[in-house]
Amino acid sequence: MGAGSIGCYVGGCLAAAGVPVTLVGRARVLDAVAQHGLTLTDLEGNTRKVEAGAIQLAQAVPVGATPSIVLLCVKSGATAEAAAELGAALPAGIMVLSLQNGISNAAIASKAAPRLTVLPSMVPYNIAELAPGAFHRGTTGRLMSVEDAALRPWLATFEKAGVPLDLLADLRAVQWGKLLINLNNPVNALSGLPLRDELLQHGYRRCFAALMEEAISALEAAGIEPAQVAAVPARRLPTLLRLPNWLFRIVAARMLKIDAKARSSMADDLALGRRTEVDALCGEVVRLAQAHGRTAPRNAKMVELLDSGWPKPPARLSPDAMCDALGI
Repeated sequence: MGAGSIGCYVGGCLAAAGVPVTLVGRARVLDAVAQHGLTLTDLEGNTRKVEAGAIQLAQAVPVGATPSIVLLCVKSGATAEAAAELGAALPAGIMVLSLQNGISNAAIASKAAPRLTVLPSMVPYNIAELAPGAFHRGTTGRLMSVEDAALRPWLATFEKAGVPLDLLADLRAVQWGKLLINLNNPVNALSGLPLRDELLQHGYRRCFAALMEEAISALEAAGIEPAQVAAVPARRLPTLLRLPNWLFRIVAARMLKIDAKARSSMADDLALGRRTEVDALCGEVVRLAQAHGRTAPRNAKMVELLDSGWPKPPARLSPDAMCDALGI
């Protein structure tokens, strides 16, 4: 549900492994899949193909659908509407994995579709749409979801499909750990650069570090310890990001294992004229800080930079201009 980059990649990998899949999404993507099929590539050099016509396509949840599992992959702002559509169309008890950024989407979906079983989940990697029907995973990682006995029979299928899934008793620490890393998404989007190129510019890394430090302060006030979801523990990452370029290239070699095609989904949203998910990332930090007597002015400024003029696209910012905007 939500055949964007994540939906097409994960759903397409499952389809390539023989799982019957229906993609529900916008006409732009579905028309491309209908014409070209799916070509799914990754950082390790693998290629999976799904021929045109071998996957079901729909712009709305098909009448009478009884899926074994739903992957909810819409952007955060569309969560309530998409979940309500699922809840109205599907039988009670259907399992829904919220493969979305941010912290609150599973709760929002559960409220909108109380008859369904919505499980918070996490996608660790970046997917870029390279061409119509072509999606590329440019970073590494494994899907994660909260522990549920009904998911266990699916683990072998996800593994075979090349999108392995791990189950955890408590996903909150992982979600916050991922959100900390995702605070680079608005930096990347406003830079206009691929992820690796952006991370190799010291000024952009300073902005990323400043956003992370505000978030870590808010998490400390809330008594939440974020999980490590990157090569470096979250608390050490701001210091690492501020290293000079020559040293950062050496120390952060694992972090920079990103191919040249990778970019943030937020950058894709800007390119397509869509409203971004910045409120589900930086906005979540601002709300957590406020709830515990703190402030997060730089995260608030990032929300303003990306959201205040919408639907007019924000201006791209140089490293110095972004540092000035955030008061760094």
